[in-house]
Amino acid sequence: MLTRLYISNYALIDQLEIEFSDGLTIITGETGAGKSIILGALSLILGERADSHAIRHKQSKTIVEATFDIQGYHLEDFFKDNDIDFYEHECIMRREIGASGRSRAFINDTAVSLSTLKELATRLVDIHSQHSNMLLSKPQFQLSVLDHIAGDGAALAHYRKKYQHYRELRQQLAELKEANERGKAEIDYLRFQLNQFDELKLQPGEDVELEELQNKLSNVSQSKEALWAVESALDGEENSIISQLSSLSRQLADTEKNLSEIDGMSERMQSAVIELKDIAQTVMSVNDSLTDDPQQLSQVSERLDAIYSLERKYSVNTVDELLDIEKKFKQQAADIDNSDEHIHAVEQQLNQQESELKDLAGKLTAMRKQAATRFVAQLLPDAQSLGMKNLQFKINFSPVDFGPSGCDVVEFLFAFNKNQELLPVKDTASGGEISRLMLCIKALIARSMHLPTIIFDEVDTGVSGDVASRIGDVMGDIAKHIQVIAITHLPQVAAHGKQHLKVYKTDVADATITSVKVLDSEQHVLEIARMLSGRDVNQAAIDNAKSLIASSE
Repeated sequence: MLTRLYISNYALIDQLEIEFSDGLTIITGETGAGKSIILGALSLILGERADSHAIRHKQSKTIVEATFDIQGYHLEDFFKDNDIDFYEHECIMRREIGASGRSRAFINDTAVSLSTLKELATRLVDIHSQHSNMLLSKPQFQLSVLDHIAGDGAALAHYRKKYQHYRELRQQLAELKEANERGKAEIDYLRFQLNQFDELKLQPGEDVELEELQNKLSNVSQSKEALWAVESALDGEENSIISQLSSLSRQLADTEKNLSEIDGMSERMQSAVIELKDIAQTVMSVNDSLTDDPQQLSQVSERLDAIYSLERKYSVNTVDELLDIEKKFKQQAADIDNSDEHIHAVEQQLNQQESELKDLAGKLTAMRKQAATRFVAQLLPDAQSLGMKNLQFKINFSPVDFGPSGCDVVEFLFAFNKNQELLPVKDTASGGEISRLMLCIKALIARSMHLPTIIFDEVDTGVSGDVASRIGDVMGDIAKHIQVIAITHLPQVAAHGKQHLKVYKTDVADATITSVKVLDSEQHVLEIARMLSGRDVNQAAIDNAKSLIASSE
């Protein structure tokens, strides 16, 4: 529950700190005193949009901080999932707004996104205002009411997970069918491209080998001439290099006997002679193997031209890159050829998922219809106690295709007078009747939901007398289950308060500020007496106030 609210530098509030009790807290004050300002500040904690115009002093930031007692509300997983420190008894939520309108949010002093702040806040506080009454005519709100009454949260979460998978499969199937249609239109051209690759039968790295062979065949004559010159010089018939070196080697061998300084030189020279003979033989062998083959050169050149042409077509530079493209084309062709099977497999998955989804949706419908019966039975006596004694109420169910919340559209139908046709609430109810209906619905939800705090913002506007007293009774009953904070102008409602806060304005220096005072029991009586009689509080009003308080206990 909300235990403390701190507001600084917001609208007419310079600095304000309020401590709240459990049960029913009443907030009263003159029109314009600033009750809505306090609620506006609290709405910032609930993730509402920040407005820089609400900053009182532009040189300072606005701070709103709310402390909640969260013991027993099983929020540990939320804190763990969002990497926020968890304290069993206390949670502090804070919003800071700079002069530029830039906003920062914190939970237990950990910076969080606004969506994270809002997610936690919606599990701690529900603010119900007159504007909220418009929700009653919305089908989605009506369905959510039934879900709260049914307590089908786990079943609904399971359904939504399956529904998300179902949507993903439908999207996948649509994309596969679209791709299949495109593939069938493109398959002929794709196969034409593959035929070009099939005709060439490319081998990895062959372009490098072919270019070397082309260069070799193109220069056979020059190569043979060069090799013949080398062979003749090394080992020709007259005065060859090898014969000269052999003669020199023998001379060195004779000289080594007389000069130890050149010992071994003849062997080294002889080794050189052996190496040169080997070179000469190799050159001769290679020269003999070289043949001028114009036909082979033509074949090599033609294949390289075909390869180069394909490389230019696909803007690549090597055969290996062409082979990658061929592999991709083959995969595309295989995908198209196998697309019907793939589509069939996904269709089977979709049918299975649809069957499971239908079963889950049917269970949700059954739970909702059972809840609808209980809801009607509970709402009617509560509404009758608020002056709607002839109220008739029923809930219609209409089946629809799978949606995020199942296969149900519900419609609340009301009649407020005898022999009146049951119609949607927007077509038959007055503003006051809608307000009282919403109060009854909130009371029923409060009994079934594990929600710590609900705030009613002048939802009793437009009622008086006995109905006003009964509204106080309803709020008091809700306060037995959860914390209720009610902003009201009705003394009959205020009399039920366990805690009473009065909002008022005062003038200080050149400014007007809003303040809040916690009323003691005597001040509580006087404030209710003022609400009953206006400015002049007389003994009759005081006695009447005491009577109201006594009757509410």
